Amino acid sequence: MLCHLLLFEKNMSTATTDSRQQNVLLVIGILLIASTLRVCFTGAAPLLDNIRAEYGLTTAQTGLLTTLPLLAFGLVSPLAAGIARRIGIERSLGLAMLLICAGIAVRSLPSAALLYSGTAVIGCGIALGNVLLPGLIKRNFAGHVAKLTGAYSLTMGGAAALGSALVVPLALGGLGWHGALLALMAFPLLALILWLPQLRNRAPGTMTGSGNLSNRALWRSSLAWQVTLFLGINSLVYYVVVGWLPAILISHGYSEAQAGSLHGLLQLATAAPGLLIPLILHKLKDQRGIAVSVALMCAVSAAGYWLLPQFAVVWTLIFGFGAGATMILGLIFIGLRAGSAHQAAALSGMAQTVGYLLAACGPPVMGKIHDATGSWGIPLIAVAVISLIMAVFGGLAGRSREIH
Repeated sequence: MLCHLLLFEKNMSTATTDSRQQNVLLVIGILLIASTLRVCFTGAAPLLDNIRAEYGLTTAQTGLLTTLPLLAFGLVSPLAAGIARRIGIERSLGLAMLLICAGIAVRSLPSAALLYSGTAVIGCGIALGNVLLPGLIKRNFAGHVAKLTGAYSLTMGGAAALGSALVVPLALGGLGWHGALLALMAFPLLALILWLPQLRNRAPGTMTGSGNLSNRALWRSSLAWQVTLFLGINSLVYYVVVGWLPAILISHGYSEAQAGSLHGLLQLATAAPGLLIPLILHKLKDQRGIAVSVALMCAVSAAGYWLLPQFAVVWTLIFGFGAGATMILGLIFIGLRAGSAHQAAALSGMAQTVGYLLAACGPPVMGKIHDATGSWGIPLIAVAVISLIMAVFGGLAGRSREIH
């Protein structure tokens, strides 16, 4: 992260000292907000068995804890741009941090109803951050989008890895799972504190949508649907694995601590492509080959968890890299395939809404299949097959074309 900040500051040679300091402070704030967009959600996964045991939940009911944030992502994402136009992007991101903090506090209380309610509130806050943070980067640092996107992805994955690795030791160390989940508030609280200076800025956002006619035309575009489904299936596959991986590993004889560590390794592996993908793409005429390749990594690793679970470390690294690279490519496709800024905003809204609603179906369905069969074999085979379908859409979306 320090290297990214130093390179970024070096390139701003024409800015004044005050302006550089403000920009560095803004970059730090962006990275801290990025650190909250996954850890507060995925950090609960290693503790799902404890939560299920305390409240007597079925596997499908436990999977709802993974589904609720995804539903919030899909439902709130289309509203984010309107909120930003009304109160400004900076204040909207501050609101996102407040929602995440409030959701964590409510989720940690000893009540099953509050557990679900707090999880939904966290999802609303993350949804605002997911949509608005890339727009803020584009508005303020248009010449450094690739560098900041890499730093943003690495920070998000690194924080998620740290959270996943720490929650089980915290829970076993005397805090219990309630206290371990509450400890995750450190991430959004620190981000909110360092974001306070930005709340004075009410600069209008650039994340305006295109007109109704353009939006309707976009939904009829085959290329738009190829981008949307490539990104959406990635979300489906990722959240199934990230939600159930600890339970899958425990069923194969891994301890809770080992499962939590591998879950953290998965988050770390998803961050690595943020540094590599931007460096590779400029050498390619189109992105078909790399899109198909990283999607196939997800398929191979899902099958590996089922057939050779003793090599879970290898499958975790492969899946994490493949899923992280697919996500970054999907976000890049939004910019490359759109013909204008307005169209890019509309395509982003389409992809995130459809993608997250699609992803919301995955964890509970896979949980029901597990309950019915008593095994994770069929869910893992399904993930592998769905990843092959993702590779097909990646090949189509990766062609060097624009939406007309």
